[in-house]
Amino acid sequence: MSISKQAIAVRGLTKVIDTGTHRVEILRGIDFAVPAGQFLAIMGASGSGKSTLLGLLAGLDSASTGSVVLDGVDITGLGEDELALVRGKKLGFVFQSYQLIPTLTAEENVLLPFELAGGGSREGLSRARELLTSVGLADRLDHYPVQLSGGEQQRVALARAFMVKPPILMADEPTGNLDSVNGLHVLELLISLNRREQTTLVLVTHDKQLAAHADRVITLKDGLIVADEVQQPAEVMQR
Repeated sequence: MSISKQAIAVRGLTKVIDTGTHRVEILRGIDFAVPAGQFLAIMGASGSGKSTLLGLLAGLDSASTGSVVLDGVDITGLGEDELALVRGKKLGFVFQSYQLIPTLTAEENVLLPFELAGGGSREGLSRARELLTSVGLADRLDHYPVQLSGGEQQRVALARAFMVKPPILMADEPTGNLDSVNGLHVLELLISLNRREQTTLVLVTHDKQLAAHADRVITLKDGLIVADEVQQPAEVMQR
């Protein structure tokens, strides 16, 4: 029996902020590993440290102590240029706010990370169109963000996140700005793309219904892991 490769390994992770008058412990010693291909949901109330943890996993913030290893690369102590290279090759992101560039079309927004990574234009166009078609936007390739609904913009953001075939995808409340129908559609597409691309998915959410679709749920409280449960993921049911 083969042992699954670890996509993410976190050891002794802490984040402390010294305001000068007092010391705030946001994360207080976090340890966990995520096997390649797993869909992990990180849950917790506001102030639990879940968004800080995601920022540390993505190399967008630096830990006070501890280490983060992404797809075999220890990002602890890397400089910003090195981190940018790791993020470009290893990570895809889906944010609550869509983060689309308003002066680029849907196709151009999806193509951008591929071009920044030095990919060829013919191959990139083919993949961008394939991804946009897979999220139901084949007829919106030349539309600008302002011409798209919120749900359509988030679908463009999904396609962009998978553009460079990242081994790890991180999502921060990806349906938080959508109504229930669009949110359900985006969730279904996210899970479908994740399975097709065989990506490790880390999702931060406070929504139990969203977390129910994950393979595993880690719950944070006051900067500590208080629960780490493997579960049978629920199927997404269309309304």
